[in-house]
Amino acid sequence: MRYSLEAGGKRLRPVLCLASAAAFTPRADASHAATALECIHTYSLIHDDLPCMDDSDLRRGRPSCHKSFDEATALLAGDALQPLAFELLATGYAAQPTLATALVRELAMAAGSQLLVGGQTEDIDGQENDADRIEFILRGKTAALLSASFAMGAMVGGASAADVEYFRLAGRASGIAFQLVDDLLDLTADAAELGKPVGADAESGKSTYVSMHGVSATKQRIEALTIETVGHLRATKGDTAFLVELVRRISARRT
Repeated sequence: MRYSLEAGGKRLRPVLCLASAAAFTPRADASHAATALECIHTYSLIHDDLPCMDDSDLRRGRPSCHKSFDEATALLAGDALQPLAFELLATGYAAQPTLATALVRELAMAAGSQLLVGGQTEDIDGQENDADRIEFILRGKTAALLSASFAMGAMVGGASAADVEYFRLAGRASGIAFQLVDDLLDLTADAAELGKPVGADAESGKSTYVSMHGVSATKQRIEALTIETVGHLRATKGDTAFLVELVRRISARRT
């Protein structure tokens, strides 16, 4: 668990959660929510890398969990990170039971069968060139946790229900853009830059938004999604200057 959780990476989801809370209440303690999100994200990476899933030997610039230990240990490490996430929410916000319940619900829905797990399920057998199916994968496999990161942070910051929904929508749009950038980088970057294998989708014949629509159309959609994200953020009462800059950098990243 420590090997994978402390391996590095962008820590994007925790940062988005912390920044979303600070947008409404600068001193709000979103650390428990941020860590819970990283636990769920890391579990999903451990399991994604297993031979029965994406069969990837490299993650965050070093051997995947199952390569450093073994498949059974990796499976159990991912299993253990899931309940840890909800324990952190339940204990960290025990003095605010309404908030704790809302956070648990948000993360459970994002990580469940209709979004994160559902998206991964569809992605396993990804040869079918179906636009609706790819959209489902985009919303579930990547965008769901980013959407939860924005929404959970806003909740901790005391945002209104309307502003939480704006943040949820911002996260969804930004999350889809994030995955589209990843798909482009899979064609142009190298494993040393990304810290994970590249070209696996093309090698396995897996359909992606880029393979269906082309590089130019993908770049245009990333730009449109970024504009949509910024619009949602600016529609709220929060101080979103940092988040606006961050989502723009997410869309423009090269590694």
